[in-house]
Amino acid sequence: MLRREFAAMGTQVTFLLDSLDTFEARTGLAEAENDFRGIETVCSRFSPDSALSRLNQEGSGDVPELLAEIVVEALDAREATGGLFDPTVHDAVVAAGYRRSFSELEGELSSPGSAPACGGGARVEGTVVVLEPGVRLDLGGIAKGFAVDRACGRLAQVGPCLVDAGGDIAVRGTWPVAIDGGPTLELVDAAIATSGRDRRRWRLTDGSEAHHLIDPATGSPAVTRTLRATVVAATATEAETRAKQAFLRGSSDAPHVIVYEDGSVMVGGGIG
Repeated sequence: MLRREFAAMGTQVTFLLDSLDTFEARTGLAEAENDFRGIETVCSRFSPDSALSRLNQEGSGDVPELLAEIVVEALDAREATGGLFDPTVHDAVVAAGYRRSFSELEGELSSPGSAPACGGGARVEGTVVVLEPGVRLDLGGIAKGFAVDRACGRLAQVGPCLVDAGGDIAVRGTWPVAIDGGPTLELVDAAIATSGRDRRRWRLTDGSEAHHLIDPATGSPAVTRTLRATVVAATATEAETRAKQAFLRGSSDAPHVIVYEDGSVMVGGGIG
């Protein structure tokens, strides 16, 4: 079993590859990491030089094909979730106090701003992306799922594999995966993701706390009895968006484990 670990997208990334230590395996691991870092470089909202930051600043432009593809995924996910997953929450996340990477934000006090509207328009024509005036995109969650899927696909050319980026997990082959607060699942060529408000939190100047999961209906951190929601899907990209939907709804049609703030747990969709 080969293992590779590195930090990217504000989290710890782990690759497991069920293979002998061959040149092909080492090359696959290196290329998968390069893919992951390349997606981070393009989609980071914290880097002023990223293609996403330039798009947000200029409002339109001919962007890298990779960014256009992820924006399409994000807009499709917004439609599929009835707007519960929304890539236009950028300004709402910033207004809530999440202005820098979490490693830099942790331990500091943030001053919240007024909650801006979400649900703004964006369109993609080939590699040209056009945002409505005032609209900016945050692709953090879906870009991470996309990177997990891309890396998993790359490693699968060598052998059975698992890619884990802070709980966004995709596997090829059969792997046991433990859910925090729930059962251990046997995933087969599938993915899992969790959205929760129990980890990425920060303190505000008024003494309260905020978290990064925005309710697009209010433009503010979601007020819900859901603590975290874990969803199983075919891909990490889908699992990531459906987990956000499940967190806000407090339920899901997909295989899921939902933990509520009172400690109760709901398991459904075939998970038992």
